[in-house]
Amino acid sequence: MRIGVFGVGWLDNKSRMNREVHVRFREQLKGALTRPAMESWNHSFKVEAIHGERFLTRSAAKYQTFDYIEVYYNRKRLHSKLGYVSPENFEAKKVA
Repeated sequence: MRIGVFGVGWLDNKSRMNREVHVRFREQLKGALTRPAMESWNHSFKVEAIHGERFLTRSAAKYQTFDYIEVYYNRKRLHSKLGYVSPENFEAKKVA
């Protein structure tokens, strides 16, 4: 058994707890955003927003990322869940 700052066995108990938390977290992810869905989104992002771009600063890259997500992806891109219309058009139809 290891002796840590907090006493005998502390490091072993902490490692076991971290593993248990990790396993529970992985179980909760099942059915949420799965790896293929994230890979698909990452591919879309790379192709539509940053492919071929050369950013001079990190802040320029951050701005481009924000602009793609908040201006294009969330507002103008066609979404299958909305019947392949943009969120702006979908909301306009709901209001009208």
